[in-house]
Amino acid sequence: MIKAARKLIGWRTAHRLKRDENAVAMVEFAFAAPLLGFMGLVGLELAYTANMHMRVSQLTMQIADNASRMGDNEVLTAKRVREGDIYDLLVGAEIQAGGLDLFENGRVIISSLEQNEDGGQWIHWQRCMGKKNFASAYGPAGTGETGDSFPGMGMTGEKLMAPPDGAVMYVEVSLDYESLTKTQIVEDYVLPLVISSEAAFTVRSSRDLTGVFEQDGIDAATCDKFEAL
Repeated sequence: MIKAARKLIGWRTAHRLKRDENAVAMVEFAFAAPLLGFMGLVGLELAYTANMHMRVSQLTMQIADNASRMGDNEVLTAKRVREGDIYDLLVGAEIQAGGLDLFENGRVIISSLEQNEDGGQWIHWQRCMGKKNFASAYGPAGTGETGDSFPGMGMTGEKLMAPPDGAVMYVEVSLDYESLTKTQIVEDYVLPLVISSEAAFTVRSSRDLTGVFEQDGIDAATCDKFEAL
């Protein structure tokens, strides 16, 4: 008798639960919440990545623009670029980069593209800053010093070339991306991600193209060094 009653109560309870629609939304949300959370994190990471690409691109353009303007203002002679001018340029880049940790997680390469004595293009000098192991995609300083085999710098089919008695300041920036959400799936499938950007500006005024002049108390930021400011 007791066993029969228990069976009857159990059947009635199961039948009632089957027809009960209370808290259906709560149950559905419990199943959907992990997926919604994951999609939200992915969207946040994608938006952050796009923002980082934009910031690095704008920073690269700003460095190239500033590099095209630097030099001592001389009334009767062409501007001379000194090591201190380049140091100031790099300090400004670090300030403009904000929280990107530009020189800790990346590297900036500044190249002076000019015409050689044969009328070809060459990289007269380069200056670098940053701890990242990154080299210029166009070669070190001195590339194309003679002849006309060096096509210039930039995208294939759209190479930039320096005008006669002028120079183009070409800047390359490479930065290791740091995840915003730091989730395991990003660590496994997205990283390491490197954000790279290039920009160039023609030197705005008459410049002494002899080279970069030494300055007391300022060490040249040559590209054999991998350090931060």
